[in-house]
Amino acid sequence: MSAVLSSPFVTSLAGLSARAPKRPPIAPLAEVVGAGERVPLSSGDVVRYANLDYAASAPALADVARAVQRSLGQYASVHRGAGHLSQVTTARYEAARETVREFVRGRVDDAVVFTRGTTDAINLAAHITCGDVVVLDIEHHANLLPWSARERTGSSRLRVVRAAPTIEDTLAALETELASSPAALLAVTAASNVTGEVLPVGRLAAVAHRHGARILVDAAQLVAHRPVSMVTHGVDYLVFSGHKLYAPFGAGVLVGRSDWLDAAEPYLAGGGASAAVTVDEATQSADVTWHRGAARHEAGSPNVLGALSIAAACESLTALGFDAIGLHETALLARLDRGLDSVDGVEPLRVFDDSTERVGIAGFVVDGRAPREVAEFLSNRAGIGVRDGKFCAHPLLRRLGFPDGAVRASFGLGTGSDDIDRLVDALRGLALRDARSFVAGSSGTEG
Repeated sequence: MSAVLSSPFVTSLAGLSARAPKRPPIAPLAEVVGAGERVPLSSGDVVRYANLDYAASAPALADVARAVQRSLGQYASVHRGAGHLSQVTTARYEAARETVREFVRGRVDDAVVFTRGTTDAINLAAHITCGDVVVLDIEHHANLLPWSARERTGSSRLRVVRAAPTIEDTLAALETELASSPAALLAVTAASNVTGEVLPVGRLAAVAHRHGARILVDAAQLVAHRPVSMVTHGVDYLVFSGHKLYAPFGAGVLVGRSDWLDAAEPYLAGGGASAAVTVDEATQSADVTWHRGAARHEAGSPNVLGALSIAAACESLTALGFDAIGLHETALLARLDRGLDSVDGVEPLRVFDDSTERVGIAGFVVDGRAPREVAEFLSNRAGIGVRDGKFCAHPLLRRLGFPDGAVRASFGLGTGSDDIDRLVDALRGLALRDARSFVAGSSGTEG
């Protein structure tokens, strides 16, 4: 803490903190890469970085980084290689599918397709879906735009349901919509990337199935925070990204029922997806027999390290245990909520009046301050990284009454109470400070 106090502004924050009620410290739950990274302040001082931007990209777990480093020594191209290292890497790549399936408690016959991330996985899901798709108007763009793009091709119809002020009324609105006309799929985000509020996935699945629809769950903001069981919750398709699961490298996953995947044309055409190819010289055309299963939609050389890092993250989180993860997150979230409530002019964001569960995300606005101004102040004066903007959820920000965006603090396994307290103290300092020297930006950094 002595290095942090070297900055005049952060020293003043310490005075604010000293006058606040003392609370027991909360240590980080796991080691993450870059935890000791130091960053410059506008004062010229250098302090430890307080990373409160986990919802955008969580830092890699040290265990995951070590697992990837070990794999590099035997890294080779997967599939179709007779060489020993190719065989080893192929075995690890395919084993990663099983690790992911077990992590989300998928069915034994579910396909596990590695993608570039959640957005790519939902675009794959849109590619294989024929029929109407029902979504809420509060979705992240990743679970809104792929369906809209698919609608323009005429292969499906997008039906957007307005979320009600309560979860209960929102469930009723979805029930009414699905009962009004057949739909192929209900696609929902399990945890909001703006407010952290968690929807009841099991109940949503029951609503969809009652009316003959399947359900796709965007779990990008959920799987690092809560245990998921596709079987117990009745989820047909589940997607998430490695970079929000403490796994580096740009990879993601779609897990789900194989029949739609096998019936659809390959998501990408190319080697690996094809089982046999011949050329008809008379017609000058190619005749292709495509693979079934995950390979059908994984043409080209896959992101092996991305897949292995996701599997390693799944194993690390399982070893930590979601009871411990939940307790750590709940304690930090309560501390953050109390702190934000104590700062004049700070307004937390909520979608639902009756929501009772959130992951480690807190969206908020500061009265009279542009989101970029707040984020720059936190970065330049206190060495804190948060996200500002519309978070790729423009319709939701408009619904909440903040079309120009908001500020988001998010945390996870590498976060301790020092990070939370520094944010709250910095916001108190901002509330007391004359901000006329700031040049506030009008646009955010995400979306």
